[in-house]
This record gives sequence, structure tokens and C-alpha cells, in this order.
Amino acid sequence: MSDIDLTLAINHYDHVQDMATGAVKAEGINLTVINHGPEEIFHRFLFSQEWEVSEISMGMSTSWISRGDAPFILIPVFPSRVFRHSSIYIVADGPIKNSSDLEGKRIGIPEWGQTAGIYTRGWMVHTAGVPLESVKWFQSGINDPGRQEAAKLNLGDEIDLTVITDRSLTQMMLEGDLDAAFSARPPNEFLAGDPRVIQLFPNYREEEEDYFNKTGIFPIMHTIAIRRDIFEKHSWVAQNLMTAFEDAKSRSLNRISNFTVSQLPIAWAYYDAPEMNQKLFGENFWPYGIEPNRKTLEAFLQFGFEQGTLHKQLRIEDLFPQEVLHHFKF
Repeated sequence: MSDIDLTLAINHYDHVQDMATGAVKAEGINLTVINHGPEEIFHRFLFSQEWEVSEISMGMSTSWISRGDAPFILIPVFPSRVFRHSSIYIVADGPIKNSSDLEGKRIGIPEWGQTAGIYTRGWMVHTAGVPLESVKWFQSGINDPGRQEAAKLNLGDEIDLTVITDRSLTQMMLEGDLDAAFSARPPNEFLAGDPRVIQLFPNYREEEEDYFNKTGIFPIMHTIAIRRDIFEKHSWVAQNLMTAFEDAKSRSLNRISNFTVSQLPIAWAYYDAPEMNQKLFGENFWPYGIEPNRKTLEAFLQFGFEQGTLHKQLRIEDLFPQEVLHHFKF
């Protein structure tokens, strides 16, 4: 049997790059890898189905699955994971000084269904103790107005959400009409050093480590989707792709751990990173598969249902096909 031709669209990650160069091959698959930014990849895959295998956000993918009409299946490969305590921006001279001050305030979000925002609101409710319905929410782009919601939402009447079309969230903060913004992408003014916009947690790494130690949640931003028509015709591609992703990740981690040569043009970039990650997360500090990620996946599904990004409560087993629930390892 000849190999089947598949195209994978994904952001440029070192831990996937060996699949692009051919150094790692998925058995039975002639894989073409193309790189785009995440937002473009998500949009073109979800609405045009331009390629067979795609990186996809957890927020978008689980929302589609909860509606019962997802034209794809997921495999538990997680190329992007980011804690989001660093993504809470506040007005420097505003009323918010600590997490409890978020209650009753005006908070901006780029999209309600953005994965980063789902995790941040989950932290706000379950860790900071601030009720979702106590906040006045505003939706727009962080730096440019007019951003539209990609997911179909299932919001309850208790959620006060206003769509803004003529101003960015950052502009609203600077003009006194927002107290904070939850955004994966930073405000331009913050990046430029404008003192009027600051992070709620300038010591975010300490906060994020403490959050993981208390909850076991290491936020998963993106996963991998396979078009349903491809999976139904060739169900074996799921396992074979998972094996290739695992191999590519292992090769990347081996490179990072090799101090003979520098892997990035940054002094000391990798010297303590592997040891630090092992100390916090354990030996397998960037795991694929279901069991080592169960706490994070269950929390995310709970957050999504509570926040109305899901249309029904999902179980982890609803996300992934039986073929990958127990991934084979040599």
C-alpha cells in the first residue's frame, strides 16, 4: 500500500520541526507541513477545510464538538501550553490592585471563546473567588477594534457581555472605560513601556508555579485535529501521527538538553530550563496523551461549560476517538 498524502498546518515549533524536514516520518503518510500563524490556521481549517491535519485551539474545537457537528476529530497532542497569569492587564492608576478587586469591574476580552480567556476566567472564578456574573464584560480586539467572535456561544442571561466595534480594548482602558483586559496578545502600549498599562501580576511566574502546585493545571492552548472524512477512511492515521509527534518532541528536547552548542541566540537560554521544568512538572514535563493531562482537560471542560463556550457538558472521552484513548508505546 502506498503512503497517503496529508498536509499539516501548524505554527513553527521546534518540537514539531522534524516532521517538516522529514527527519521524523509518520508511518504510511507522506506529510507536507506548512507554517502559518495560529489565528490564520484556525480560521482556514474550521471554515474552509483547506488541509487534512491542523493545529486548532482548545476553545474553538471543544465548542464545535459540544454542538455535535464538528467536521474533525482530535488527537491528544498539545503543541502549545501557556499559563495566563501574565495575560491580565490593568490600568495602573485604576481600582484593581489584587485579584479580589476584579469583582464588579469592567473587563475586556478579545473573544469570549478564546482559550486563554477561558482559562483566565476559570482561574478568576475557582481560585480568586470572583463570580463570573459580577463582572461587566466587553469584547473587542486588544489593539484594533472590530474583532469578531469565532465560536457560537451558549451564554446564560446572567452574563453581561457587550460587543464593541469602534474602539480597541487598550483604547478603552486608556480612556477610562475599562479596568482590565484578559488577552493572550499584549497591548501595544504595554510592549512599548507605556506606564499606564501594567500586569496584575508582575511576578507572574511565581503565581503560575503556585497555581500549578495547588491545582495540577498546566493550561493547554492548542491541540491537533484531523478532518473527519480522512479519519473515517484511514483511522490508523491518528495513532501514526501521534507517534510521529512524540518522536519529534523527544528529538527537540534532546537538542535543548545538549549544551555543546547553543540552540537559541540567547545566553543561558537552556541551561536551567530542563531542570526547572522537571522539578515543577516531573520527568515528562510536556506530556501528550490523556492520562498525564487529565486534570487540565477536565478543568478546561468544566470552565467551558460554566462559561457558555460549550453547549453541553463534555467528557474527555467525547474529545478523542477510541483509537487514541490508549496510545500504544514501545
